[in-house]
Formats: sequence, structure tokens, C-alpha cells
Amino acid sequence: MTTVRPVSQSSSTGSTTNAELQRRKDAAVPRGIGVMTQVFIDHAENAEMWDVEGRRYIDFGGGIAVLNVGHRHPKVVAAIEAQLGRMTHTMFQITPYELYVSLAEKLNRMTPGTHAKKTAFFSTGAEAIENAIKIARAATGRPGVIAFGGAFHGRTLLAAGLTGKVAPYKLGFGPFPGEIYHAPFPIDLHGVSVDDALAGIQHLFKSEVESKRVAAILIELVQGEGGFYVAPLPFVQALRKLCDEHGILLIIDEVQTGFGRTGRMFALEHYGIIPDIMCMAKSLAGGTPLSAVTGKAEVMDGPAPGGLGGTYAGNPLALAAAHAVIDVIEEEKLLDRANTLGSKLVKKLEALRSSVPQIADVRGLGAMIAVEFNKPGTHEPDADFAKRVQMKALERGLVLLTCGVYANALRFLFPLSIQDGIFDEGVGILDQAMTSEAQQAKAA
Repeated sequence: MTTVRPVSQSSSTGSTTNAELQRRKDAAVPRGIGVMTQVFIDHAENAEMWDVEGRRYIDFGGGIAVLNVGHRHPKVVAAIEAQLGRMTHTMFQITPYELYVSLAEKLNRMTPGTHAKKTAFFSTGAEAIENAIKIARAATGRPGVIAFGGAFHGRTLLAAGLTGKVAPYKLGFGPFPGEIYHAPFPIDLHGVSVDDALAGIQHLFKSEVESKRVAAILIELVQGEGGFYVAPLPFVQALRKLCDEHGILLIIDEVQTGFGRTGRMFALEHYGIIPDIMCMAKSLAGGTPLSAVTGKAEVMDGPAPGGLGGTYAGNPLALAAAHAVIDVIEEEKLLDRANTLGSKLVKKLEALRSSVPQIADVRGLGAMIAVEFNKPGTHEPDADFAKRVQMKALERGLVLLTCGVYANALRFLFPLSIQDGIFDEGVGILDQAMTSEAQQAKAA
């Protein structure tokens, strides 16, 4: 895989210990900015990070799916450096530039469907979601939006309202914007079938909102924060049909699934349907803040001029990085890499079932994999076990993320550019952490 240029091993923060930085963080940063570890990173390369004390970590979190091409990929760094020599900001809505147009053209070509499309850029995934809702309402003249239980769509007020998980994203922040409704997401493991989920939408039409008032249905094809549950193909096909029948727009949230994570450029490509709007962010721009909304041209033209935009939306540095990211995914065949690494991880996790009875499910698409834990012999979620495995792995130098409404699953978001040796080392640490905690639980 690509070799990343070395950086200085000295810390540039002015503090030399994690403990000192933690003390300063606690004094300066509000508690609402939840931080998983007390490890402060000084520098990173591809799938490895080093803290201010010089300790190395293998990154299986990828900045929560932002780093599909790894930390500091040379082509991404070079693209940003080249753009720095030209300009950093003018604001596209005042004095536009070609980078915005060319990336919009590229996404219009790349996203599923041969119909006419248009693309707008923003800064964050939450902004993409909010603007997709604005576009849908403007295009349809309807106010209602249906999302799903367990969904995560961001932390701004509208995005949090669309999110189907209370803690910590909604605690103390209500009331939320109106005309938002939630239907059940189909999860066989939790006893919710495709028919149950579709019946839930019909129930909304009968008890909460008439279908003619619904502008859009918003869905993650693989729920991110919600647990990496994969939407069944028949359910997604039924959603497309239902939307067509009722004049509702189908919005696909590809913020976490996009740009190779599921083994396709977009998760949509596993389903063979065409959305009206899709939202992208995270790995679009290799760690720089950029999001996008791409949709049918006539839908995207719904808002009046000036209704969309943002001061930093479509920043030139981020646009340059995104062009490089897309090139890297294609040149390094990272879609194939995602499928190879995902299959390897699934095989390992399945092999651990005999020694780790807490494993209730292993699931995912491509390299978007999760393992869910229940208390052995029950359907009771075991969030404590997931947390203990996470902390045990961290002690041994592996960064893992949890997810799920009950926080009882581990999700894996390693860079797709990770070297084989480092990937195997990380999986070995995961094995040790899971089996060690299972043994301790059995002995307790």
C-alpha cells in the first residue's frame, strides 16, 4: 500500500503528557463534548497514530469513517498543499471557482443513475441532511419527514430530531422541529421484520400524518451509530415503491457508508434502486470538512436562489482533497480492498463464537462490520462487555468504537488503505481482548 511521508516525532502541543492535557481539557472544554479516551494524538500515518507520549495506536475507528484512504495520504496532502498556494477561501456564492463545479460534475457522474443530477456542497454531514430536508420540502411543498428508530443523522437540532436515539443526542435539547416521524427499522435479531417495519409506516399514515403531507423518507442503508444493521433488500425496494405511490422523495444518508466503506463506492449500489436525493460527507474529503447533497436535477432546483449555501460550504482546500480521495479509491482499488478486509474480519469474528459466548451477531457490508454482544444464553444486550473489550484493546494499542441503541456492539472502521501486517496486528489485539474478557466473565 501507499507509503506515507514521515513527520516529526516531537509534540507540538506544548504539553508532554496525556494526563496534563486531560487536566487542561477538563478545565477548558464543556463536558458535552464527550471524549472516549484520555489519549491525545500528536501525529498519524495511514492506520497508525502516536500520542503525545510517543505511544503507538492502530486505528480501527478511522475518525468515525472519515479516513477510508487513511491518515495523511500523500496524494491528499499534496492536493491540499497545492491548493494552499492558490487560495484558501473566497466563498463560492460570491466569487465562484472551478473546483466546486468539477467535483459536482464528478459526483453527478459517480452516483447511481443516469438521470440529470445536480450537487450542492456543505461542511458537515448534519448540514447535508438538513439541506436535503430543505430541498425536499421546497420541491414537494410538503412538511413531513419520516426517519427510522436507531438512525443517526447528526447533532444539530433538526438532525437530532431526525435521529432515532435519545441518549446522548437528544437529552435536554428539546423541543425538536415538528413534522418529524419515526418508523421501526427492520432488524430480525430484535424481532422486527420487513413486514413489521412497513406496517409501521402505514400506521404513521393512519395515526400521525397523512401521506400527502410527507415530503421525504430518510434512511441509512446501513445504520451507523444505530448498530451497523443492514437494511434488507426487499425493505428498500418496498420503500422506493411506496415513495413513488405517494409522491414522497426518498433520501439516502450515505454519510458513513459512502466512498468505499461497504465494498462499493456507495451502499446504494448493493440495492439497485435510484434515490431522489443522497447525502455524503465523512470520507468524501480525507479528513477535511466537506459534505454533499446530490439529487435529481428538478428536485435540487426546488429552493429559490440564495436558499442554499453556507460561509464555508465547498471550501477550496476540502474540494481539492475530495478530488484526490476519489482518485486514490480508484487507483488503489480500495473497493476490492474493503471486501477483502471485511471478509477476513468476519471470518475471524465467526471463529471466535465458540470462545466468546457473548457474540450475538456478526454483520455488515464490505468493510462496514460490527459484532454485537448479549449476555450468554439471553437476548439481553451486554454493553458492559462491549465497553470492557474496547478498553482492553485500547490498553494494548488498538482504537475501537462502540455503537447501537444499547451500546452493545463494536464497529470497525479501519482505513481501507491499512497495510496487511498492521491489519493482522489489530485483529490479533481484538482477539486477545475479546477472549480475555470472555474468560474473566466466565470465571466471575
